[in-house]
Amino acid sequence: MHKDIKKILISEEQIRSRCDELGKQITEDYGKEGRTPLLVALLRGSVPFLAELIKHIDLDIQYDFMDVTSYAGTKSTGDIKILKDLDTSIEGVDILLVEDIVDTGKTIKSVKELLMNKGARSVKVVTLLDKPSRRTEDVNPEYCGFEVEDLFVVGYGMDFDQKYRCLPYIGVLKDELYQ
Repeated sequence: MHKDIKKILISEEQIRSRCDELGKQITEDYGKEGRTPLLVALLRGSVPFLAELIKHIDLDIQYDFMDVTSYAGTKSTGDIKILKDLDTSIEGVDILLVEDIVDTGKTIKSVKELLMNKGARSVKVVTLLDKPSRRTEDVNPEYCGFEVEDLFVVGYGMDFDQKYRCLPYIGVLKDELYQ
């Protein structure tokens, strides 16, 4: 365990196992409709989740990236900024938005609306973590890895001021690091 981590909430093995389950469900859901989604991962936090998840989806998927931010330190600012848009045309495409964590729901709501306005046929969300206690928007991910309580978490792509993203698990930092 990293010296700055107070506790591990979700282990690397738990994440891998849940990605296997999610991948099978996504394969089944899209496969029975005869559709193949374009996975759109939100940079940077969702990259480790995307990398693990795609190993478990048995469809001929493609993926693209958007860079969207709404955080400063440990708080969501509510100000959504698109720093990088898609390189792929999404007209008539089924989108599966890959997110590291759904918190207030503001980012997901904004990105979903943007993608639908660009002509996507559908937009669904798969998130590694869901924090419904913080929700301010009426959004719910169709696929969820883990529901977590209202804690600021790091690891597996999630950061604190750009640190701790590469931890292979999800943990909580020691209190003194936030001061």
